[in-house]
Amino acid sequence: MVNDRLLGELRGALVPGAGIEESGAALSRVIAPIVAHDGLRCGVMNPSLGVGISALGFWHGYGPDLGRELMSVGSFAAGLPELGRLARQTVPVGVVDLSVPLGAFGVGEELCLVLRDTRGVWGLVSLTRAAGGRPFDADDTHAIAAVGRPLIAALRGCVTARPVAPTADGLPPGMLVVGADGKVRAMTPVARQWLAAEAPQDAVPDWLLESFLAALSFEAHAHARDPRRRYPRTCFRSAGSGWTGIEAQPLGDNGDVAITVQRATGTLLLPTFCDWYQITTRERQVMRYLHNGTAPRRIARLLDLSVHTVDDYLKALFRKTGTCGRDELIAAINA
Repeated sequence: MVNDRLLGELRGALVPGAGIEESGAALSRVIAPIVAHDGLRCGVMNPSLGVGISALGFWHGYGPDLGRELMSVGSFAAGLPELGRLARQTVPVGVVDLSVPLGAFGVGEELCLVLRDTRGVWGLVSLTRAAGGRPFDADDTHAIAAVGRPLIAALRGCVTARPVAPTADGLPPGMLVVGADGKVRAMTPVARQWLAAEAPQDAVPDWLLESFLAALSFEAHAHARDPRRRYPRTCFRSAGSGWTGIEAQPLGDNGDVAITVQRATGTLLLPTFCDWYQITTRERQVMRYLHNGTAPRRIARLLDLSVHTVDDYLKALFRKTGTCGRDELIAAINA
């Protein structure tokens, strides 16, 4: 059962379009009476794309130097296995002692909660306490675990509160080249426009954008070493209410990585879109056929369903996405 009061407070804290630090501070104020802390960070992922690159994030109480260290390639590489381990636990909560590696920043412990439901992993919430402060205990672990489900629901509400169709024309694809050191070596003019539009200075700190690109570069090289891993990809709701897709691939043996930024539509968007709008497996099948231009009667035959059942699935899709019919729904995916 989701705590309705907590859900309402979390929804009030997560305002669509607000900055990362503004939202982080509001989220921290809601969680502070539940678990006292000095800093909060929350990285949000798309369950269908697997554990890896965050699509959305909130930070509060972490200075730039500490943020850069926590989001460095080394920390990112070390954190992924730990995230996977926590996600497999019955109660996906753990405490990490950061006093030795990060004691110079005044950090003691970090309490980590994996945001997980039946769809998969939605992300990670971490709370810090200063070095020398009271350690996190079993009561804190139990209390933060209860935040998971309402926070996932609040995050979904924040992302889906905007109009389902984009409110502005998108840019053409842009490309960046990131070197082996995680630094941007070159970018196309359109990529610069994308970054200005999606990561305005007052909403996304420079250090967080740098760390995000470095993490994409690291994951691209990890794929090259292990072809069973797919190239890193993420989709997120853009400022114009549409969806942005980012993918990274190695350029060669010199360590450079090409990162493509583009409007996410069609098959690139569908898995993420279905995650956020809570679309079921069967509804997703119907939606794929709709996307391909298949008529409802034909969908019924292909899925061995009655036309009335397909109509019921269509009504559920319209209700969940807030669309008025097939044309508006498909326009939202293909826009």
